[in-house]
Amino acid sequence: MCVFYWVVKAIIGPFLWMFRPWADGIDNVPREGPAIIASNHLSFSDHFFAPLPLPRKVIFLAKSEYFTGRGLKGLVSKAFFSGVGQIPVDRSGGQASERALRTGLRVLAQGQLLGIYPEGTRTPDGRLYRGKTGVARLALEAKVPVIPCAMIGTFEFQPPGKIRPRLGIRPGVRFGKPLDFSRYYGLEQDRIVLRALTDEVMYAIMKLSGQEYVDEYAQRAKVSVSLPRRHRGPGDAGVGDGRPGDAGSKGGRTGDGGPQPAGSRTEIAAFSADEPADE
Repeated sequence: MCVFYWVVKAIIGPFLWMFRPWADGIDNVPREGPAIIASNHLSFSDHFFAPLPLPRKVIFLAKSEYFTGRGLKGLVSKAFFSGVGQIPVDRSGGQASERALRTGLRVLAQGQLLGIYPEGTRTPDGRLYRGKTGVARLALEAKVPVIPCAMIGTFEFQPPGKIRPRLGIRPGVRFGKPLDFSRYYGLEQDRIVLRALTDEVMYAIMKLSGQEYVDEYAQRAKVSVSLPRRHRGPGDAGVGDGRPGDAGSKGGRTGDGGPQPAGSRTEIAAFSADEPADE
């Protein structure tokens, strides 16, 4: 399967480079050993442009529907997503969420890179939504670093519901410095710790992407008839909706707002494993 991954990447890679994607912070991703790449999720094209510049294979957890289709289309879908390093997981919640975590832990135990989207689904409007605590539990149980990753411009490159990309947009990816949570090892069942570490991951992603942060789960925002409420941090009043200088992502920069780093929040949240992308 590993050979198939590189074959698929060799075939698709030249086509993707035609869109002139750019990447920053590649050196922040370790060349060997297990680690988690935690990314925002703007577009279906994130699956392709996030791992494109990396010399290592990245395994993402993907919704099982990609692998269960019937007929020729189903076979092609299963072969393709398997080839690009996707692992099917059931998104029905409960025990299925626990199985998804176990799957992620097996990937990390093999010394590989695991890619996840802490928001659990694609953003409905280009903003960054609240992360689910599965990323923190994975990091603590596997004892691995988390590399924050920001997809930039892919929301505009391939907006929701669109198949054809917009050729005038250059998609990009930015990798941040690894987050070391070793001081919290052994506390993977502590909900306060899980929420605090997840917020630290989301804060790092926000700083990389320049997105506006919304303190609400993206899936709830998709079905809500009201506008998502925006979380404001101290001194964040009056922030406009303009784009950050070089991020190219939708929504304004929140400055010091957004999720607070570990240790600064005491909110207890029910544990929820990271759902794979809700395409």
